[in-house]
Amino acid sequence: GGLVSEKLVKDPASISCSDVYKPSVERAASKGYSATQSNETVCSTAKDAIVIAGKPDVVKVVCGDIRKVESDALIISVAGGVSLATLEEELPGRRCVRVMPNTPCLVGEAASGYAMGKLCTDNDREIVQKLLGAVGVAKEIKEVLLNAVTGLSGSGPAYVYQFIEALADGGVRSGL
Repeated sequence: GGLVSEKLVKDPASISCSDVYKPSVERAASKGYSATQSNETVCSTAKDAIVIAGKPDVVKVVCGDIRKVESDALIISVAGGVSLATLEEELPGRRCVRVMPNTPCLVGEAASGYAMGKLCTDNDREIVQKLLGAVGVAKEIKEVLLNAVTGLSGSGPAYVYQFIEALADGGVRSGL
């Protein structure tokens, strides 16, 4: 959504996405994205970047799908806890970036950390900055710090929202 609202892409249909869960594919299609259940289809049309946004336990399977397609697109992983070493081992010769955005990206106020892989270029860094900058601020950090970013920044805002909601509920129960 941030990429579309910030006009980094011409229209939503220029974003391809896949999911094995059919309702997610339908929801993405209803927003105008090119949606499919095939990772290979997405990878074959990717020009600038392929984003791995799945749970850590499916990353190796997704990497297998990516390997099947010849592409020069940058691989950007938002899968928590999956190291650059693992990505680079699963995707030999591919440029990989590990990213951790947070919930406020949904409203354009994200604070994201990212670490560049061994084969990444300055152009790749610009791509990551543009993508993450469309939904907030982004800071390149050492990969060793990404787990802390995941725990604090990645999950922290959701806990704060829960706390605020609980305060509001308490106020309502007290008659406010």
